[in-house]
Amino acid sequence: MADDPVEDDLELQVVRTAEPFDSFFRREFPKMVAVAYAISGSRWAAEELAQEACLRAFRSWDSVSRYDKPGAWLRRVTINLANSLLRRRVSEVKALQRSVLGSVEVVDAHPVEEAEFWDQVKSLPRRQREVIVLHYVDGMDAGEIADVLDISESSVRTHLQRGRETLVRKVDSGDLR
Repeated sequence: MADDPVEDDLELQVVRTAEPFDSFFRREFPKMVAVAYAISGSRWAAEELAQEACLRAFRSWDSVSRYDKPGAWLRRVTINLANSLLRRRVSEVKALQRSVLGSVEVVDAHPVEEAEFWDQVKSLPRRQREVIVLHYVDGMDAGEIADVLDISESSVRTHLQRGRETLVRKVDSGDLR
């Protein structure tokens, strides 16, 4: 029955109403600042990145508001902006080093016989790689590494052991000469 009020109510429930941007912003902005801060490490940059992401959402709100998860879209934009900032910072530091230091090598290149080993270290999972480098290159113990990476000492020991085991397997299998 087309004139049935219950049926009409059901049809109205199916139509999704877009959330007003201001309520979306109030709910999501603090979360985006926290996400950007975790990636960038800078509170100032985090606020700027979150503002930029929210501005992009505002400019496209007619389409973004119709997404199933507009918050997920906003997070993706925030993360992409934060990663772009990190890449820019690295490029700027390298350019500054070149201009200040000229062609002076800050770190000696790995000897040829070690290059393959360090390539394998670079292929380890991120946390194992970080722990291996801090332990063997920087000479840190588990407690110092735990402080730097903000993880427990037992996690440091686990990542160090797993990284060593992976490298030993590569040596034993002939992947590393």
